[in-house]
Amino acid sequence: MLLFYKVVKKVLQIGDALLRAPNQPVTNFADNKIQQVLLDLVETMRANDLIGLAAPQIGVNYDIFITEPRPTKARIADQADDLRYFFNSKLVQLSLEQTVIFEGCGCVINGQLLAPVLRRKEITVESFNKEGRKFQLRCDGLLARVIQHELDHISGKEFTERVTDYNRMMSFEHYVMEAKGSREQVSASIITVKEYKEI
Repeated sequence: MLLFYKVVKKVLQIGDALLRAPNQPVTNFADNKIQQVLLDLVETMRANDLIGLAAPQIGVNYDIFITEPRPTKARIADQADDLRYFFNSKLVQLSLEQTVIFEGCGCVINGQLLAPVLRRKEITVESFNKEGRKFQLRCDGLLARVIQHELDHISGKEFTERVTDYNRMMSFEHYVMEAKGSREQVSASIITVKEYKEI
C-alpha cells in the first residue's frame, strides 16, 4: 500500500527562478506525485497561515493551486470558504468593476510585506477539481481576490508587479494597525457571490 506523508514545504521567496518557470497542465489527476503535491500544498498553506497557495510556490511547476479563506476573529464563518483545489485553470469572465485590497504573499513572508493591489471585483474561473471533473466557480470579494492572486503565480507573476501605490507598501505590523480593519479593506473583501457548478 502506498503511503502519503503530510509535509510542510519551504515556500520559495521572491526572486527564485522556479516562481517564473512555466507550469505544466495536469493530465493524470490520480497520479501519486500529484496527490502528494496536494497534501504538501494544504499542509504548507495552513502552517504558514495563508489562504491560498500555488504549486510553484513550493517548487513544483504544475498548474495547480488551492484556496481556503478560513474563519478567523475578523473573518466570520459566512465570509470564509471551504478548501478548494484548482487544476488547469483559466478566467472566463471578469467584472468591469475593480477593487483595491492590501495583499501579502507567502513568497514575501520573510519580509512580511503588504501592499494595495487592484483586481477585478467578480470573476468566473473554469478549472478541474481533484477528481478531474471540470467546473466553473463565479465569486467575488476575498475569494475572487485569492483566486486571481494564485492564477498570477501560475503565470509566473508576483503581486508586487500589480501594486497600485508603492508608497503605501507596509509591514504586517503596520497593516494590522492601519489598513486591516479599514472600511475600504473590509468592504472589498466581502463575499456576496459564490456559485459553483460542474460542467
